[in-house]
Amino acid sequence: MEVSNSNTEKKVAVIFNGGTISMKVDPRIHAAVPTLTGEEIMSMVTGIEKFAQIESYTFSNLPGPHMTPETMLELSKYIQKFLDREDITGAVVTHGTDTLEETAFLLDLTINSEKPVVVTGSMRNSSELGYDGPANLAASICTVISDESKNRGVLVCLNDELNCASEVTKANSMSLDTFKSPNFGPIGIVDSNEVIFYRDSLKKHHIFTHNIESNVDLIKCAAGMDSKYIDYCLNQGTRGIVIEAFGRGNIPPSMVDGIKRAIEKGVPVVLVSRCFQGRVLDSYGYHGGGKELRNLGVIFGDNLPGQKARIKLMLALSKTNDLAAIKDIFESGHYQYH
Repeated sequence: MEVSNSNTEKKVAVIFNGGTISMKVDPRIHAAVPTLTGEEIMSMVTGIEKFAQIESYTFSNLPGPHMTPETMLELSKYIQKFLDREDITGAVVTHGTDTLEETAFLLDLTINSEKPVVVTGSMRNSSELGYDGPANLAASICTVISDESKNRGVLVCLNDELNCASEVTKANSMSLDTFKSPNFGPIGIVDSNEVIFYRDSLKKHHIFTHNIESNVDLIKCAAGMDSKYIDYCLNQGTRGIVIEAFGRGNIPPSMVDGIKRAIEKGVPVVLVSRCFQGRVLDSYGYHGGGKELRNLGVIFGDNLPGQKARIKLMLALSKTNDLAAIKDIFESGHYQYH
């Protein structure tokens, strides 16, 4: 990206929200803990003032596992206020990588703006050799100020790769290139500060809401499982259940009765695959197969992983309890749900 006056006039809100990017090793306990301020981190992004004006803000200093759906929605509202400002080009948000994909997906579903929002973080803390936080921040800021980044929804930027929030997942517990889009690959790259997009993401889904129904459970299938986890969730008053099924969307036969009980109680059941790639479909007609589940009223979650389907179901339930409407939110190609 050639540096020009038009770029340096662009203003980017950098919102710090904790994660490894804000950590260093505490010598007393020999483990990484949240320590660095946003200003301290930005001071390591040398030369960025040649590209854009930066406004730094701190939303939280939370590690990724401390994030909750309620906090994610508050962050969405916080970001929206900056995007509503005429002088702000877009926003960069830091986040712990453990739950980054869930927050990014929630932001993608709830933020209403053509302006770029880029979520980033780091896999190494500031005490480690090869600390990747400043490089990821720099690439994220370059992405925000690129005109090509408008109307692409929320993007995730680490290791100079750009992935759609709706497609990306953390694929490796330690690698710098941990964030992958298993079905479609990255949407673009950042190369020598230049942002290059290779494809479009055509699906645009939004659920605009002021609250979130977080009482939604996720159950992963394994061989020989029965309905006890489903029944436990129902007894605890769950509002929705996501099932990570086998393969194309099939479950152990002993789980079928539990799913029946859930749907009879008006609790939506969303089916996704535990496979890393691919989508669910009602291909199989045996007991516990996708065809039987479809006929029972199970909602099919396409290629979403369980953790993202759970976020989407939480937002859907914040708008409606109607099973047909929730089915439409998951299974229709495009929707705007106000």
